[in-house]
Amino acid sequence: MPLSDESLQAVRLTLVLAASTTAVLLVLATPLAWWLSQTRSRWRAPIGALVTLPLVLPPTVLGFYLLVAMGPEGPLGRLTQALGLGILSFSFTGLLIGSIVYSLPFAVQPIQHAFEAIGRRPLEVAATLRARPLDAFVSVALPLARPGLITAAILSFAHTVGEFGVVLMIGGNIPGRTRVVSTQIYGHVEAMEYSQAHWLAGAMLAFSFAVLLGLALMKRANDRLLP
Repeated sequence: MPLSDESLQAVRLTLVLAASTTAVLLVLATPLAWWLSQTRSRWRAPIGALVTLPLVLPPTVLGFYLLVAMGPEGPLGRLTQALGLGILSFSFTGLLIGSIVYSLPFAVQPIQHAFEAIGRRPLEVAATLRARPLDAFVSVALPLARPGLITAAILSFAHTVGEFGVVLMIGGNIPGRTRVVSTQIYGHVEAMEYSQAHWLAGAMLAFSFAVLLGLALMKRANDRLLP
């Protein structure tokens, strides 16, 4: 078999982590993206910069501060200990939190751009028909922003699959608990198991190409539908 049992276990954990991260991000990013696209608050720029920060911050830096926050003396670590949850670092839950923070801009930005592209006219029409703001958001804004939501889901999933620095800092490389595909490749290379590393790396390469190709085809199809 091209892949060992440990590699297959890492693949399964990676897929579970990516799916969980994507689901949580869509729930969190959609209202945040809506607020960023609609508000005129003076807090819009600072919050937008904070959301975008993981795009420019080195993953090891972000992972380090998340590790400190989740540690025994960190604010999140103290909270989870007080709640009887223990320490989240070097656990799947810790990986999930780190993945959500690290992939947040990949979810927020496509949805925000989709909401901004809608404009105010459809919402004004909905208001003239006596639709409440929440009704207009659910029945008008969300359907029109569907391409952005799909793009956000695809990018969030793919970005989580390719994580390395953040997951290594927060979760280490524990088999069955925190070892994902990227850290499994790292382990194979360290052990000079290049054949196993080639199989996993090649799968990652094919997956990344398929994601980018799919996004390009989806954008072209969407452009054809526009008047």
